[in-house]
Amino acid sequence: MAEHHARVQWRLQPGETFLKGQYSRGHTLSFDEGLTVPGSASPHVVGKRWSEARAADPEELLVAALSSCHMLTFLHHARRAGFVVLDYGDDAVGILEEVDPGRHAVTRVTLRPRITWEGGAPDAATLAQLHHDAHEECFIANSVRTEVTVDHGEGERTEVPEPTE
Repeated sequence: MAEHHARVQWRLQPGETFLKGQYSRGHTLSFDEGLTVPGSASPHVVGKRWSEARAADPEELLVAALSSCHMLTFLHHARRAGFVVLDYGDDAVGILEEVDPGRHAVTRVTLRPRITWEGGAPDAATLAQLHHDAHEECFIANSVRTEVTVDHGEGERTEVPEPTE
């Protein structure tokens, strides 16, 4: 078992009116070794006036966590299979939808990894298996009910299994 800690800090600013909802959603997120990043509610949720444009919102952080975890697990599987990855980039997209009246969730995340290989790249079937195996072992993917799909270019997609409850 491992514990992972995060500190979230927000403070009402002078001139803001909390009970009217007129306050910044900007806050900070601090992690284990002192890294602090700006956080905010999404402008899609509270509007641009009350969100911080240069901050990550929870939905973006969830998409980034899924993408990062998948990448790290994929790199491990690629190495074990004898492939050398020189560069891995992902333009992941999460979809926030209403799941019940008044309830929303990030229901789908599409990972779009673009990988540069040294030497031979895996064939399409091997690449799909590497992505499947990475998804199966990704701690974050195993922690959410969100559908995750890997689109690895040229119309090829790896449908990863539906999360189990």
